[in-house]
Amino acid sequence: MRFLNLLGNKFFSFAFTWLLEQKFKDTLCGTKVIFREDYYRLVKNQSYFGDFDPFGDYDLIFGAHKLNHKIVEIPIRYKERTYGSTNISRFRHGVVLLRMCFFAARKIKFI
Repeated sequence: MRFLNLLGNKFFSFAFTWLLEQKFKDTLCGTKVIFREDYYRLVKNQSYFGDFDPFGDYDLIFGAHKLNHKIVEIPIRYKERTYGSTNISRFRHGVVLLRMCFFAARKIKFI
């Protein structure tokens, strides 16, 4: 993982651990598993935390928390990319994700 990505990942893991009062290590791992029925319930409430998540990861995590679903992290191993290039803009998308965390903090911590 690139150094700036690692720093961002650590920051957002700390932020989510504080926000949701549950230990998080990797909020931006692209792999999420959810039952279809639960996903439809999350989508119905998506606007509660704002609908500006560029990747959907935070929508799923915040939505699952709001619906009182159990959130479990399963460790994965990252490998160096062997083809293509990333679609993620560290700074532009990082600001959007930070904005979403502030928005969620108002809803979760500062109601």
